[in-house]
Amino acid sequence: MGGKHGKYAYILRNDGWYVKTRILKSREDSDPQKYIVVGPKTKNPPPTYPVIREDELPEEVKRRIYEI
Repeated sequence: MGGKHGKYAYILRNDGWYVKTRILKSREDSDPQKYIVVGPKTKNPPPTYPVIREDELPEEVKRRIYEI
């Protein structure tokens, strides 16, 4: 798993861009506070980082990833 201890992942947006996100392990998957968008957006994420699809996220997080 990439990043430091799996703390970071990239979210694949529906427009083809990836956004770097901090993942808090102590929260449930349905909690929007679990995902902290840190940016930047990129077309090519590092191959060792996990990738999360936008469809798997709560609505509030989906709005935040498009603010970058």
